[in-house]
Amino acid sequence: MSLKIAIQGIRGSNHHQVAKDYFGEDIALVECLSFDSLVDHVLNRRADKGVMAIENSIAGSIIPNYALVYQNNLHIIGEHYLNIHHNLMVYKGQTMEDIEEVHSHPMALLQCKEFLKAHSHIKLVEAVDTAETAQRIQREKLHKIAAIAPKAAAQLYDLDIIASEIQTITNNSTRFIVVKTQNKELPKTEINKASLRFVTDHKRGSLATVLNVMSDCNLNLTKIQSLPIIETPWKYAFFVDITFDAYDSFEKAKSLLHIMTEDFRVLGEYKNARI
Repeated sequence: MSLKIAIQGIRGSNHHQVAKDYFGEDIALVECLSFDSLVDHVLNRRADKGVMAIENSIAGSIIPNYALVYQNNLHIIGEHYLNIHHNLMVYKGQTMEDIEEVHSHPMALLQCKEFLKAHSHIKLVEAVDTAETAQRIQREKLHKIAAIAPKAAAQLYDLDIIASEIQTITNNSTRFIVVKTQNKELPKTEINKASLRFVTDHKRGSLATVLNVMSDCNLNLTKIQSLPIIETPWKYAFFVDITFDAYDSFEKAKSLLHIMTEDFRVLGEYKNARI
């Protein structure tokens, strides 16, 4: 029986590509038009696992997704990096001169800012998903509207690409995480990356002390993201990614961080996709 994989978006989206790259072609795709819906499908066992974008090399972190993982007690069991290629596509026969509106996900619009600035007469419209817009153009035979989406969407929905590789920065990469309700995927010998969440107190140098402990335990900090704690004004939670060579080093750090921080939680232990 095929694994049921929940993605944000539909067939032809970047999330769909990551699901295929990570799990292979033999998957049952569960299409969700929001990250909240994706999480709901995983929690209620309508999907075995989920694929979520978490940060982009141009636009930065997708901060609400950190909170979704933590608040719903999901576990990160893997990660995947995808080079992002944005293309402007239209209903067959349309040209650049015909276009009055460009519809796409807000992140895609942001990543193509310079190209779009050169066509200032075109109205930008935010949509829930890149591929969903491409699908809608074909289904409703929309004229004067273009989509920004991956090349696969143009092939899938039979659209013309009128401008290729329109992202502002060529080296545009997005990190995706794979989540599920349990974190029992890999033996310790294969784990060399982890995602943590903790809160420090208000004392001066508290965060620096925590980071020093990580360094002393031979952990390499690859990401740190702060998020305000809504219930406690001016107090912040920190989401941290670390890599390590020996799982024993990580275990030592965990025992110390449990004592030194508040609300310490390991969000995931998995394999570093950048090695």
